[in-house]
Amino acid sequence: MTNTTWKEPTLAEVDPEIAALVAKEERYEQDTVRLIPSENYASRAVLEASGSVFTNKYSEGYARKRYYEGQAQVDLVEELAAKRVAELFGADHANVQPYSGSPANLAVYLAFAKPNETVMGLALPSGGHLTHGWNVSITGMFFKSVGYNVRRDNHLIDYDEVRQLAREHRPRILWCGATAYPRIIDFAAFRSIADEVGAILAADIAHISGLVVGGVHPSPVPYADVVTSTTHKTFRGPRGGMIMCKKEHAKIIDKSVFPGLQGGPHNHTTAAIAVAAHEAAQPSFKAYAQKIVDNAKVLAAELTERGFNLVTGGTDNHLILIDLTSKNIPGKVFAKALDRAGIVANYNTVPFDPRKPFDPSGLRLGTPAVTSRGMGAPEMKRIAAWMDEVVRKVDDEATITRIAREVAEACRAFPAPGIAVQ
Repeated sequence: MTNTTWKEPTLAEVDPEIAALVAKEERYEQDTVRLIPSENYASRAVLEASGSVFTNKYSEGYARKRYYEGQAQVDLVEELAAKRVAELFGADHANVQPYSGSPANLAVYLAFAKPNETVMGLALPSGGHLTHGWNVSITGMFFKSVGYNVRRDNHLIDYDEVRQLAREHRPRILWCGATAYPRIIDFAAFRSIADEVGAILAADIAHISGLVVGGVHPSPVPYADVVTSTTHKTFRGPRGGMIMCKKEHAKIIDKSVFPGLQGGPHNHTTAAIAVAAHEAAQPSFKAYAQKIVDNAKVLAAELTERGFNLVTGGTDNHLILIDLTSKNIPGKVFAKALDRAGIVANYNTVPFDPRKPFDPSGLRLGTPAVTSRGMGAPEMKRIAAWMDEVVRKVDDEATITRIAREVAEACRAFPAPGIAVQ
């Protein structure tokens, strides 16, 4: 006879140490102002899908072409996720199996370049990503990488230099996209350069994918041969990756992801990507994306008013990069003081930074997470005021402790999505 009274033990019963850490993180994410531009709050629906029984499945291959049986639901989930993503971005084809953004980028290299062939991307010190060919990344070790930069005078991408370097080095892949660049990217200009030298144009929109589908940043899809992205950040999904491409590249992209780089996809993540794409297709998401940019502009203006020096002088997207040289404080010191005050950002290099990457001159912040909580212009102004007070009293722990209490109190009026904290 089946024992119907037995209940499976909870996380707190099985592993109280991990359960306690989960609870502490929930409280931390509720009581702090999270300004790291690559972070966000996933909705309860996304979290439910991500923690579903699809984590139990192993599914090498693609829908209808698996190496395992028992894939009826998995196939439908992946088909739905890929269809939703492709329709959302207006792309011919979407692959939702990459484990994250970096593997998605590696799949592009595998699809279109051979070892030691030349590739080009925005240099890391100018705001590019490691996987765009930086020398400490596998992408800079296995390929001949040429980095382009921003201008010294205004810190905007130097499209003239991009064209000159492309003509000189004839890259197989030309990357556009960034991880610390606060301005609109001119995808049409990159398309023109790629056409001139016969390069594959790859756009990495990991940071701005939510802004693209929300209509507040131009889309690279009409211009790029292939588009990669994470599925979190401004997209508000789980930690995963996706690739969109033109139909003529669909077969080679799929083959590069599997079996080229990966085994079985993370089906629970695929399910959560489908949910995030469904959420991003709603009219409310366009308003959300606009609010991200609006909040960033208000925060940037307030910081400028308080004497902070912003790289490029402001922002067009979700991201703000501060050069703290004029404040006489390193980025790392400021970031740690802000964290103690309940304001979470990350220290970051700035263009032509004289300091080392692990102790740089800059601070990087963004508005996706605070916007997900429903914060607006009044809160951005208050955040700027708190930051100004911290930068002036970085060693005054009494002041920092007081600000942390004020931050936590302010956060209670804006419950964090997906977190049930009493």
